[in-house]
Amino acid sequence: MIKTLRRKFILIAMLSVTAVLLLIVGSINVSNFITVVRDADLRLRYLSEYGADKTDRPDGVLPEFPTEGESFPAEKADSLLPDGFGKGGIFDKKGRLSAETPFESRYFTVRFGADGTITAVDTGRVFAVDAETAKTMAQEAYDKGKTGGFSGNYRFMAYEEDGETVYLFLDAGRELNTFFSFLSASLLVSVLGLGLVFLLVLFFSKKALKPVEESLQKQKRFITDASHELKTPMAVISAANEVIELENGESEWTKSIDKQIKRLTSLTEKLVLLTRMDEETYRPALVAFDLSGAVAETVDSFEAVAQIKNKTLSAEIAPGITYQGDENGIRQVVSLLTDNALKYTNDGGCIRVTLKKSGKNAVLTMENTVDKVEKGDLSVFFERFYRADASRNSSTGGHGIGLSVAEAIVRSHKGKITAHSPAGKRVVFTL
Repeated sequence: MIKTLRRKFILIAMLSVTAVLLLIVGSINVSNFITVVRDADLRLRYLSEYGADKTDRPDGVLPEFPTEGESFPAEKADSLLPDGFGKGGIFDKKGRLSAETPFESRYFTVRFGADGTITAVDTGRVFAVDAETAKTMAQEAYDKGKTGGFSGNYRFMAYEEDGETVYLFLDAGRELNTFFSFLSASLLVSVLGLGLVFLLVLFFSKKALKPVEESLQKQKRFITDASHELKTPMAVISAANEVIELENGESEWTKSIDKQIKRLTSLTEKLVLLTRMDEETYRPALVAFDLSGAVAETVDSFEAVAQIKNKTLSAEIAPGITYQGDENGIRQVVSLLTDNALKYTNDGGCIRVTLKKSGKNAVLTMENTVDKVEKGDLSVFFERFYRADASRNSSTGGHGIGLSVAEAIVRSHKGKITAHSPAGKRVVFTL
């Protein structure tokens, strides 16, 4: 149990740290990428308005391009800034561009006529792309109907001018390289950081759970010691009760004493069994046996009890199903489930047991009718000493631990057991 608790503690801690780290690193990198896109779009919008592919552009110098310290043209500022971005990046807080911006911008343009044919290509402001490559890139974007986005390391946009469609491609390689370098570095640092956190959590988790481990050990020792201490007085009381019956005959008092002794003995045995199964070292003996026969024999032994209690017990057992496990433990599970069903089935109700193969698994279902039960998942039934109706449990002789024992045995076999109510009128246990 401690190992399981420690694994869950480490898992929750690592998932929490990972989630926070992903949020931080992801936010920073998303912000960086948005900045790259925003700056590229701002350059593209400016170039489309003030210089890209303009006939009055002298020697590749962008006309009306503000130098450092000069204000950006107020009448064009709003149209160039994309919605939701605001000023920043290549623009300062006053909306001014750096004097180096024209020389840092590497771009080319491709013009398409009204009939979709390329009419002009200008690669004078870029060295890495020739005319054929520029045509290919623009044609691909044009054919797909794209008016903006990335093509490799180039950010592009399309706009109309003089009845033609102009595709403007801006080299954003340096900014993208910077972005991806930071992304790689941040991911590497995050992975190394998670590794360090894992080692720290692994080291300190043992110390953090030490008080819990000591408490569980004391609890196990108490249950084990108490069960041994109870055996002697119960044996003495049982012997004294038998002597009284021999001398004075059986009476309702001696019957009550005998019943309570058996109930207390059963409770202590189940508590010891649960304590033993909680130990990490417990492993059931795995031996192949006839599961169909074991289930059928166990259920048949309750037939007489069912008739006395005016309840119908039926079984549908598929023959020839074998299983490798602890036969006594599996029989005990079936017995506990059947006994539980007989206790809580409504008067005149029915209990149905089925066993069948489902792929490689064997599936046992125990279903019984009830007057009323909460609809849906009933996993709370497996909690130790759980009582849905304390008075009813007392009258039936239950002490709320049988289903916990059944679950522990199933878990020790690497199996799964569930309880649910489809409509609030019956309980279905599936093993």
